[in-house]
Amino acid sequence: MTAPAPVRPPKKRAPTLYAIVGFKLLKGVITLLLGFGVYSLTDNNLPADFQKLLAFFHLDPEKKFFVDLAVRIATITPKNLEWVAGVSVFYGTFLLIQATGLIFRLRWAVWLVIGESGFFIPIEVLELIHHPSWILFFVLAVNVFIVWYLFANRTRIIKQHQS
Repeated sequence: MTAPAPVRPPKKRAPTLYAIVGFKLLKGVITLLLGFGVYSLTDNNLPADFQKLLAFFHLDPEKKFFVDLAVRIATITPKNLEWVAGVSVFYGTFLLIQATGLIFRLRWAVWLVIGESGFFIPIEVLELIHHPSWILFFVLAVNVFIVWYLFANRTRIIKQHQS
């Protein structure tokens, strides 16, 4: 007779980790779409497109806000748009790689997310000091929570996957 196979304890769920993965996936997809959208504008006549947009929404193009905005839009070059599109596509891909690594609970992904989220905390604190807003406070709180959660639970997250 053979001995029965050892019973393994059931794997624990990690709803907070799943929320972080979902957050990273959502940010990655939105950033990629933004990058491709910006890239699609590189061959356009942006001032003319802006005037059409104002006409479509029946907005007065003579208002100071829209005049100032039109002047700024006129200074945007195709090279600027290509640069913004490239950075957006790179960062969106980076976020999707992070999310995929977290899905598989890979050690390097946990540290990558901790490092990336932690990198933005001092920048967000400085921005919050100079331009306080609830949105910035919320973004800072989310990043601090992500760093704290992943750092505090890194061994459990990684060990659970490897058992």
